[in-house]
Amino acid sequence: MFGIDELAGRFGLATHVLRHWEDQGLLTPAARVGGQRRYDESHVARVVMIQRAKAAGLSLEQIRRMFEAPGGPERRRILAEQDAALDEQIREAHESKRLIEHALTCDQPDFTECPAFHQLISALSPRTG
Repeated sequence: MFGIDELAGRFGLATHVLRHWEDQGLLTPAARVGGQRRYDESHVARVVMIQRAKAAGLSLEQIRRMFEAPGGPERRRILAEQDAALDEQIREAHESKRLIEHALTCDQPDFTECPAFHQLISALSPRTG
């Protein structure tokens, strides 16, 4: 068992982050010994899961819903939604990268005047009607 300072320090977090996660229902409240929070290895695992979920782009609300889900299928549904959102972000990042790469390698004095750049812009513009 270890204190809140030790758990937070292990992950480079401020102690208020762990308290906030407890308030949000993401981290089960620690046992109290002498009025101080005491954590065990199950809390370490939960912090790792929270951090990995956040790194994958899940909001604290989504993480809470995933933890509270009644079983695997519901958890997978939440993750599938995020997987689709990440795919869209990756697609948009690739499109942006294409524009930047063209601008960096364009022979025109001003890439915004380049016909090939305008073709890229047209291809990436949303279609109407």
